Formats: sequence, C-alpha cells, structure tokens
Amino acid sequence: MRQPMVAGNWKMNGSTESIKTLLSGIKAGMAGVKTAKVVTCAPAIYLPLVATELEGSAIGFGGEDISTFDSGAYTGEISAAMYQDFNCQYVIVGHSERRTYHNESDELVAQKFAKARSTGLIPLFCIGETLQEREEGITEQVVARQIQAVIDLEGVEALADGVIAYEPVWAIGTGVTASPEQAQEVHAFIRNLISQQSSVTAEKIQILYGGSMNPKNANELLAKADIDGGLIGGASLKADDFLAICTAANA
Repeated sequence: MRQPMVAGNWKMNGSTESIKTLLSGIKAGMAGVKTAKVVTCAPAIYLPLVATELEGSAIGFGGEDISTFDSGAYTGEISAAMYQDFNCQYVIVGHSERRTYHNESDELVAQKFAKARSTGLIPLFCIGETLQEREEGITEQVVARQIQAVIDLEGVEALADGVIAYEPVWAIGTGVTASPEQAQEVHAFIRNLISQQSSVTAEKIQILYGGSMNPKNANELLAKADIDGGLIGGASLKADDFLAICTAANA
C-alpha cells in the first residue's frame, strides 16, 4: 500500500513573517492528517527558517531545484550538500517552470534526479505536457520520453527512490484542472509504462498530481487508484487550504 503524499511548492513566494504564520497554521492542524506524508518545498534562502520552524514535527521539507555540480563557479546554484546542511530531505527536479523558463532538457532533469538520489535526497520528479502537446494528442509520448531519460541514466529501479509528479502544464496556475478521469488516465499510463520494465518499481512508486489540486477537487482526484497525492502550488500558501488537501488524503 503506497502512502499518500501531499507536497507544497511555494515557488518564489514567502517572507519571514508569512512563513512563520503559514507553518504555525499547518503544524496546528496536523492532528487531523492521519495518512499522508506532508512535505513543503521552499525557496532556498528560507530553508534555515523552515528547518527551525519544523524541528520536531512530522512535516518533511526541501528545496525547489538542485545543481548537478557539487561545488564551484556556478553562481546562484544550490548544491546537494547545501541542502543537507539544513537537514532537507526532498528536492523538486524538472518542474515545468524550470523546463520552460530555464530551458531544462530531459537529460539535464535526469542528471538532477541522479544527483539528488546519489546524495540521499528524495527527488520530486516533475513531468507533464503543454497545452499544445495535449491538443496534438502526444501526452503519452511526452511523459514517456521524460521518464525514459531517467531510466536511461539511472535504471528503472532508481525511480522508486523518488516520487513522480504529473503536472499537466496547461493546468498550472490557470485555475483549470484536468478532470479526475483525465488525471487518472495519465497516472495509469505512467504506472503501466514503468511496469513494463519493473512491476515492483511500478507498484511502489508514488505518483502525485500537480495540476491545480485544491480543497474543492482533492477528494475526487485522490480517490483515483493511481493518484497517490498532490504537488500543490497556490493552495500550499494557505494553511487551511493545504490542510484540507492533506486531510482529503485520509480517505
């Protein structure tokens, strides 16, 4: 039985005071979260604060991106060792905004997955298609290509050391979400694709939905057989909304 996971991605949001308020609210409501593993991914500059605020809690935390390099002349990059200095457990790799705005290729994302995994961090590996790709009917080819890049580099069993987040790019920050049936269809395709190379890995790996999950649609999405949780954007910045999604994972 796969444990549900609800992971918040704050993106480029937050301040010292807002983060303290947010995390205080989330911690206060955790008694109602019986099932899900709860994770928050914050801008790197705030991770020391997050580590302090979450000390002793059951909430995991991590970063939003990672360098493929260990150290050196890479201005603005964040290494695995830097995350480990603050006891981070997770890091997002391949988010659609990184792929789009920073031209990250499938191969680079696979290298970031490998770097996180090799250093003991759990990669939250994002995949998904754009609106144009969905309209062209190539969703399955796109997500298969993105997954295969990691398999080619690390082997299929390596996927079980991470978490996949399927994020239809056309449903991020737009207020539009894939229907539960559309989301389940892609999640089932992903699991079946992995199963063709390793049934054990396919059964074990958590596949989160990352396309505008919110308190109104969380129950219906999380009821689907192959949706194991959510990677949450905007709703993760509001304690009540985030907790409502976490609680929905109890069902």
